[in-house]
Order: sequence, then structure tokens, then C-alpha cells
Amino acid sequence: MTDIKFVLLNEADNILVCCQAANYGEWVKLPNIELRLGSNIDIGHKVACNNIAKGQNVIRYGVSIGSATVDIIKGSHVHLHNMKSDYIPSHTRQSTVGE
Repeated sequence: MTDIKFVLLNEADNILVCCQAANYGEWVKLPNIELRLGSNIDIGHKVACNNIAKGQNVIRYGVSIGSATVDIIKGSHVHLHNMKSDYIPSHTRQSTVGE
């Protein structure tokens, strides 16, 4: 198993994506990025790799996936509790078949 727990998908990104579950207080060290986790992070979730100001775009794959609803500190979990999606309002993972 690799020791890599986070990846930067694009140089323009301001978040890292978790590849292996990580724990509060762990240090993440990648080229040009070093941060300490502010909470436990599950696989597939995002962590701010620098401070993201309220209203600033959250960038993954080099494009905006949403915007911060509060100031997000480097090393913090980035998810629906502190960002809003840029996807169209009708976007959902739930099926509407039969409705």
C-alpha cells in the first residue's frame, strides 16, 4: 500500500482529494504543499490546501466546483458544510424515475 493519502489533481486546484482515510492532526506533505489536518478525512473527500475566503471558488480539476460559504482554513475539510455547489439546482444523485 502506498503512503500517499492525498493528491493534487491540477496545479490550479485549491483542494486536495483524499485517497486513503486520514486522521486529525496528521501532516500532509506534497511538493510545494504542507498542511496539518483539522479533522478526520474519508476517502474521496476534499481538504483545503490553502486558505479559501468566503465567496471564493473551490477549484478541483482546474475548474470551479462551488464556492466557500465561510472562510475555510488550510487543512480543513471542504464539503457541503462550508461550500455550495456550482452545479445546476436540479442536479441530484437521487433518481426521479417514477415521480
